[in-house]
Amino acid sequence: MDRRTFIKASALGGTAAAASTLAAPAIAQGRITWRMVTTWPRNFPGLGTGAQRVADRITQASDGQLTVQVFSAGEMVPALQSLDAVIDGSAEMSHGAAYYWQNKSVGLSFFTGVPFGMTSRELAAWVRYLGGQEIWDEIYDQFGLQGFLSGDTGTQAGGWFSDELQGIEDVQGIRFRTPGLGGQVWQKMGASVTNLAAGEIFAALQTGTLDAAEFVGPYNDRALGFHQVRKHYYTSSFIEPGLATELVVDKAKYLALPESLQGIVRDAAQAEYDQVPSEFYANDPIALNDMIENHGVIAHKDWPESILEAGARASRELIEEILDGGDALTKKTAESFVKNLNLVRTRTERTDLTFALAREKYFDISDLG
Repeated sequence: MDRRTFIKASALGGTAAAASTLAAPAIAQGRITWRMVTTWPRNFPGLGTGAQRVADRITQASDGQLTVQVFSAGEMVPALQSLDAVIDGSAEMSHGAAYYWQNKSVGLSFFTGVPFGMTSRELAAWVRYLGGQEIWDEIYDQFGLQGFLSGDTGTQAGGWFSDELQGIEDVQGIRFRTPGLGGQVWQKMGASVTNLAAGEIFAALQTGTLDAAEFVGPYNDRALGFHQVRKHYYTSSFIEPGLATELVVDKAKYLALPESLQGIVRDAAQAEYDQVPSEFYANDPIALNDMIENHGVIAHKDWPESILEAGARASRELIEEILDGGDALTKKTAESFVKNLNLVRTRTERTDLTFALAREKYFDISDLG
């Protein structure tokens, strides 16, 4: 999907949504209508479509007993106010990324992506089996919310730059869009960091308000048109190794549902967490090849060593600061994350990484395709 097609689809979606009712949730003959606000543009590949699929899964599995209407970024509230809409009761659900809300609790960032931290499979293991969900629940209980993992992009791309980076000196002072703990790491490395919603990044790059930006990866980045204004693309992120998106619901309203509907909401989020990465794995290589072959994008697999070393130092320093300061619940989150990262990474590095390196080195079947 090119950028103009994507924007046109978003505009048409926005018009349709604007025509939809914004009234309070309807309850008629035992049927309930909930509103989901998202941080994503309408029809946005992988993320916007993932949010819509969650809503559709809930509506269909409940046979309309719980119908979910989706309002994309800007249709009801601005993208980065979607969580507040659930807190203040304007909506019953939101779909976004937990690190967008680190101003409410730094601990929330650990449930999206930590620099040099957990991959998506490692994160799911922590949340589902090693106590992460219980800590996440404690954080969101403060706001009357319930969070669920509901999407997974896998390891993201590192970002778009005007020129190839030769070393850490090239990072100094660049105006870079990147959120969460990763943004703080880049700031420690010398960049000037800001966060913008998806739909605002292209214009900022085009006008020079930003020098560089990272968002997700080729599938999303091509839709947003970044390849039109920047050509040097680093294809592997060290700050977002396994980004998760979240479905957040008003906890009181969720617990008031029959157990059968609670299960449908929970299972729909679970199903989407497993489907979204398949969509990205299928479409990222197609989008990247298109941008390289047809749009002059120069893809860089490797970062300069000085940038990786500085990023790793800054990441460790940031985690140490969180462990040493801040509120007790954020410290508890960080302690659990570090303990379990040290556990689950052994599986990744002894098994998955060993296989991937062996396949890359010895198993070439490109001539058979």
